[in-house]
Amino acid sequence: MTREEIKAVLPHREPMLLLDSACLGPDGVAHASYRIPEDPFYCHGHFPGNPIVPGVILCEIMAQSCFTLFIEAFKDHLILYRGLDAVKFRGTVHPGDLCEINATLVEHKSSLYICEAVLSVAGKRCAQAQITLALTPKE
Repeated sequence: MTREEIKAVLPHREPMLLLDSACLGPDGVAHASYRIPEDPFYCHGHFPGNPIVPGVILCEIMAQSCFTLFIEAFKDHLILYRGLDAVKFRGTVHPGDLCEINATLVEHKSSLYICEAVLSVAGKRCAQAQITLALTPKE
């Protein structure tokens, strides 16, 4: 899916749409990518002279990447955060970096979906998390 195709499904918009492309592989793994802009608002002051993408933004990129696992459900539902567990930051991400994200569905309980996501830059794992999402009917 291109960014425009993602916009047709995901409710996020700039500056909080944090995916450029996404697809669901034949193995059931969601693959997504996002190039960090050269001067994103979330790096202003984080940190002067050495801008680093905040961890909360990396978590949001991973969560948005998980949407590919539920693309059909978006017709009638919103997918919302319900939890973050086992979050680890293993490397820094900077403006201009290309983030590659892989996400898998680990468990499904009622309306809750537990996913594992890994965000890498140039083949180096920079962040990972277990993300719990919930499908909620659109109003």
